[in-house]
Amino acid sequence: MSDVDPTECVQVQAFDHITLVVKDLEAARKFYVDFLGMDQVPRPAFSFEGHWYQIGGQQIHLILEHDQSGAAGQADVEPNTRTHHFAFQVQNANQAYAQALQQGIPIVSPPKPRPDGATQTFVNDPDGHIIELCSLGS
Repeated sequence: MSDVDPTECVQVQAFDHITLVVKDLEAARKFYVDFLGMDQVPRPAFSFEGHWYQIGGQQIHLILEHDQSGAAGQADVEPNTRTHHFAFQVQNANQAYAQALQQGIPIVSPPKPRPDGATQTFVNDPDGHIIELCSLGS
C-alpha cells in the first residue's frame, strides 16, 4: 500500500507500446507476423522507416536503425532469462517452443515452470531482443 496521494501521481491509464530498433524490417516482420501472428497496422509518415504491429490493445513499434536512432538489438546483453526482456502471453508456451525450434528461432531458454504456475520459454527475435512467451496452465 502506498502512502502517495493518487492526485499527486501521473496515474498511468494503460500500457500503450514498446519501441524496438531493428536492422532488417523484413526479418523482423517475419518474426512478429509469421511466427508470433501479430497484425501489421498502418504507421504515420515519420521521417524514418519502421513498422507497427498490433497486440490486443497495445502495439510494438519497430524503427529501422539509422544515424539518429539507438543501436538495433541487444548485442551487448548475454542472452538469459534474467536480463532486459518483455513477455507475451500465448496459448501454450510448450507449443510455442516447439514451433520456435521448427522455424529455427533462436532459443534462450526451453520451457520451465514459473513460481506462479505459468510456463515460460524465452526466444530471440532477429535482432537479439529477448522475448518471454508464457502461458497459464500449459
